[in-house]
Formats: sequence, C-alpha cells, structure tokens
Amino acid sequence: MEERRQSTAAKIVIGREEIEKFGDATVGEVLKRLPGVTTPGAPGRGGAPRLRGLGSGYTQLLIDGQRIPPGFSLESLTPDQIERIEILRAPTAETGARAIAGTINIVTREGFTKKIHDLRLSLGHENGLNAPSVSWTRNDTIDTFIYNLSGSLSHTPRLSSSRTDTLATTLATGATVQDATGTSRTEENRNSLHLTSRLQWRLGGPGDLFTLMPTLFYNEGRSRRSFDLSQRVQDTRTDSSDDYNSGFVESSSRSSSQRVNFQWRQRMGLSRLEAHGGVGLYESQSQSHREEFRDVQLGALRRVDDRNEVHDRSGNLTLKWSTLLGQAPEGGSEHSWVTGLEAEALRREETRTTLQNGLPLLTEFGDNLQAASTRLAAYTQDEWSPNRHWAFHAGLRWESISTRGEAANGLTPENRSSVWTPLVHLLWRPDGGTVHPVQPGWPMGGLGKRDQVRLSLTRSYRSPPLGVLIARPSLNQRDPAPGPNTPTSPDSAGNPLLLPELARGIDLAFERYLEGGGILSANLFARRVQHLMRRVVGLETVSWAPVPRWVARQQNIGDARTQGLELEAKFRLDQALPGAWPLEIRSNASFYGSRVDNVPGPDNRLDSQPHATGNLGFDYRLRSLPLTLGGNFNAVPSYRTRLSEEQAVTVSHKRVVDAYALWTLSPSAALRLMASNLTARDYHSTNTLDALGIRNFSSTLSPTYVNWRARLELKL
Repeated sequence: MEERRQSTAAKIVIGREEIEKFGDATVGEVLKRLPGVTTPGAPGRGGAPRLRGLGSGYTQLLIDGQRIPPGFSLESLTPDQIERIEILRAPTAETGARAIAGTINIVTREGFTKKIHDLRLSLGHENGLNAPSVSWTRNDTIDTFIYNLSGSLSHTPRLSSSRTDTLATTLATGATVQDATGTSRTEENRNSLHLTSRLQWRLGGPGDLFTLMPTLFYNEGRSRRSFDLSQRVQDTRTDSSDDYNSGFVESSSRSSSQRVNFQWRQRMGLSRLEAHGGVGLYESQSQSHREEFRDVQLGALRRVDDRNEVHDRSGNLTLKWSTLLGQAPEGGSEHSWVTGLEAEALRREETRTTLQNGLPLLTEFGDNLQAASTRLAAYTQDEWSPNRHWAFHAGLRWESISTRGEAANGLTPENRSSVWTPLVHLLWRPDGGTVHPVQPGWPMGGLGKRDQVRLSLTRSYRSPPLGVLIARPSLNQRDPAPGPNTPTSPDSAGNPLLLPELARGIDLAFERYLEGGGILSANLFARRVQHLMRRVVGLETVSWAPVPRWVARQQNIGDARTQGLELEAKFRLDQALPGAWPLEIRSNASFYGSRVDNVPGPDNRLDSQPHATGNLGFDYRLRSLPLTLGGNFNAVPSYRTRLSEEQAVTVSHKRVVDAYALWTLSPSAALRLMASNLTARDYHSTNTLDALGIRNFSSTLSPTYVNWRARLELKL
C-alpha cells in the first residue's frame, strides 16, 4: 500500500498474501478480482486479462517490466511463481506507451536473503475430472549470490459442450432461409511444465547487481471434438452437397517458450546506469484431422487435414540512466531525471498446409510465410517533488515501429510509423504533513495527510500484432471452399496494411489512505482513439474460390472515445462500524461508456467493453481456531455491442462466486480449500448480421461448472 501511495503515476500493487489467498490455479483467476480487470468468455475459460473492459491489445502486459514475448500467455505462469502484480492505469515514459487501457506488470519471485523452501500439492476437480499439480519454490544465498528457483507441473483435463442455433430470414417478408442447430462436445487433456529462476549477484556497492532470469514453459495437449448438425430448413445459399449431419475433429499441439533476461545495475555517485534485455524463442506445432459425415455407414463426406508450425524469435535491449539532481529530505524536496533507449526485434516464420480430401488448398499463398517487426524507442522523464504537497512527472517518449507482413504471390507490404507521446503525471497532497481530526470510527473527516489527488495527461497507442499482418486466410469449415459461405461462417484473413491506433487520454483520481492500511479511491478517465482497428465481415472476390466468399479481416474504421469511473474500497469492517467483526473488506466497481464514431447507435460501443464490472470480497481470521475464511463475488452485466450498421453481438451476464478456507496445521504445514464459480451458470452469446436482404441470427449456449481445489502447503 505504501508503494502505491508514493507512486506519482496511479498504481495498484498486489502482494503475495493477496495473490495466494484463494489457491488459484492460474494467474487469470487472480486478476479477475482486481479493480477494473475483466476476462472475456465463460467463467474459467477466459482469455488474456483486460483493463477497463477494452478488447485485446489495449492492455500492455509485462513480466518483470519487459513486454511479453510473442506467443506467450500469462496462463503459463502459476500464482506460486509471482511475487507481486502492479496495475498502472496510465502509461509512463519509462514503462511504455502501448497501453491505451493501462499496464499489468507481473513481477516474478525475487531473491531474498531469507531461506525459502516450499512445496505445494494440489488437486482440482471440475465436471467429474481431476486435475493434479505440484509446485516448488527454493530461495537461498551463498555469500553475495542469491538464487530463486520455481517450478510447476500440472495435468488439466476438461470436458465442455455447446449448442448453437442459427436462423436466417428475409428482411422483406420474414420467410425462413435457414433454421439449424449445431451441438458439440469437447474432451481435452493438457500437460504443462513451467520453470522460472532468478540468479542474482551483488557487485559490491549498495544496489549494484547483475541478474539472470532464465525461463522455460512447455505445454502439450490433445483434444477430440464431436459435433452434430440438424437442419430443419436447409440453407439454399450454400452447396447442399457439402452439408453434413455429424463429424469429429482430433487435434494435438505442443508449444515451448524459452527466454533468458538479464539486468545490470551500477551506481555512479548520484547517478545509476541500468541495462535490461533478453532473447527468446517461441515454437508451436499443431495438427488437426477433421471428418464430416452425412451417413456414417457411407464413410466420410469430406476430410480436412491442417498442420501449422510457428517460430517466433525476439530480442530486446534497454539502457536507462537516472540521476539525482537535488534532495532536501527535511523539506520533502527531491528532483531526479531519467532517460533511456530501447530496441526490440521480432520475427515470425509460419508454415501451414491445409489438405481437403488429400488435395492442397490456398496454394497461391505458399506454405511458408513471414512477418517481422522492429521497434526503436527513446524517452526522457523529469521527476520532481518540490515539497511534501506536490510531485510532478513530465515525460516525452518517441517510438518508431516498422512492420512487414506477407500477402499472396510473394508480396510483402511494409508499414512504418513513429509516435511522439508526451506524458504528464501530477500528484497533490492537500495538507502535506498536516493532520486533521476525523470522525470516530469511520475515517471520513476533512482532508488530511493521507489524502491525495492525481492527474495524468497521456498519449498512447496500440500496434497490430504480427499474426494479423499475415494475409494467409483460414477457411471456415462449416461452409467449405470452393463453394459459397454465409456471413455467420466467414473465412478469416489478415491485413498487412493495418495502421496503429493512437489515443489521447486524461485520468483524475482521489485517494484516501486509511490508518488501518485500507484505501478509498475514485478514478475518472477518458480516451480518444484514432484509426480504430476492428474485425469487419465483408463479401469479397477471393483467389481460393470461383464464387465470392464472406471474409473477416481487421480494418481501420475511424475514431472512437471511451470514458469511465472506477471506485475502490479496502478496509476492516470494524473501522466503519465500531464493535463489528474484524472482516477485511475488498470491493471495487467500475462503470464504462464508449462510442465508435462511424457506427450508428445505439450500442455503438468498443468491442468487449461491458457497461460495468464489480467485486465484493471479504477475509476473516477466526480467533478461536487456526482458520481463515474468505469469499468474493464478481459481477459483469450483460451488454450489446453494435459492430457495424449491419452487425451486433450480445453477451450474457457473469456472476461468479469464489470461496476459500485456510487451515494452519502447524508452522510448516497448511491446508487450503477453494471453490470457484460456485453459482455456475450457462454462458450465452448472440450474433446478428444483416446482409443481402437476409437477417442472420445465431445464438450459442455453453454450460459452466464449479471448480473445486484442495492444496497442501509445506515449508521444508
């Protein structure tokens, strides 16, 4: 809490105690309870975390202050490997400007002088399947050498199902063009091995050190999905000879991420020189075999074999110089200056082959495609606290990005863009060191020494990911080429000509830090976005079919704006109500609004942004027993998003209840029990698209399940 209070830029810091409370299996389960964080999809099946409800790519994700390498997923990290989580609501010159929604920085376990030797054995249970895992952490010192080693091994089986109803009717008469129901059942098995380490050498002077951080993440999995299609009214827009009644897909995949980061820090009088960098390799291989049947007795109607290999190589280097220009502790004055240079290079090589009934598809794109990105950045930041009342950060950051993708027939379009991002953060403590009396019990008196106001004026941006720049399409299997398809089953393709999004923003926050260690805060924000990127479905003349097909591509569609209010309260209940139980209360609520200029209303909001999200949680330690109990209620209301004049999607509400119990058996052993998604509900989404005089409507329903977990924690 003190680190959060002293930061000039708005920052939320979550430490080990809060990270490990619920015994979560993944980082995403921890993040979903934090202020302003949402995860897309059904409970327990969500993707990368998002701040302020904004879609993929708006939130900058860092590990130990470095951008997450291509192909890496935060789900590859277990909570046991994390020391703390930092959430920055506004970008800074030092952390980077690719953070329109904000930044989440995951700091892995650090080296400490004390010895740590922990072993944790876990068993999860969901929908009749058991998921065992084991994690281990070791920390020790040898003279000036400190090392931390962490590892985890897990086996995760999953069983899921879904139902999709599709209805197409003419807009003029309401006549039915298509009426069908598809069901699917998927069985998955995934094995994961995750190893992280931090090897730190102290170099003599205070704060001087050299650190190596090798990591290895390996995942492999197999799945089988069986599906059925029942057509009450057969779609006349497609080739009926391709219509199937049932089928299956068998797939396997494996991926590995290997990376070595380093940090060197050396003091030089009142200055300090730092170097950060690393090299990484990400590799993935996947293959799938699909068979469709109209009548199983007659054999397969169609067979599709798909094989994909991805190789990502990345490297980055950052040089940072910081110097103390002046300091007067007795007056609360401090003045420092930070400047830095950054370089990053990414290269993706992708090999993909698709065979339909043994014959290759998409031959004009070739099997081997590449995309590359080079980023250069320079920044400078002045950090000045003239007295105890004020702290001021002014920074200027320049970034240049060059991207190159591949289209058909060997064409390699290039994009070059540079962005200047001025950034200003202001912190005001109204009374400095003066203490004003407050009301007894609930600390809501006049402004005092624990109150502060923050203001941030920023410019940020979002660049297209490398995978989107490769134009090779992925063909929809529901309506296969070379025949026609429908708007609800489009092919997908990249766009090598995408431009980055640019955003101007303002944040205004009030914070009150309570005597008991809690906080009350309110944060207002607004962003104006240019060159908005959005997935657009259109009818195109394509090279892989003799008839036009519907294709979904990312495109720049214009400008947008978003704004919101974020509230947070963390305190002990007996602070507010004298004589009440000493419950530790954790609560937050966020309210969002947005508008895309070139899309008519209503509901012309940004993708995946709900109207609101909130959490209410508590922790209580019994005095008579070595037992701690806690719970959390997470709510995201349903919402509708109009993607274009012709298309709109809806997502059902999410209400997730989690609970845990921690029994301390001895100073070296504890048992933690956790239940996630206690009020499991079906997850529902719809998609409506009007095209060529026909309204296409699809509705998907997916059941969710309670996840139970028991963990034995041993200190060896």
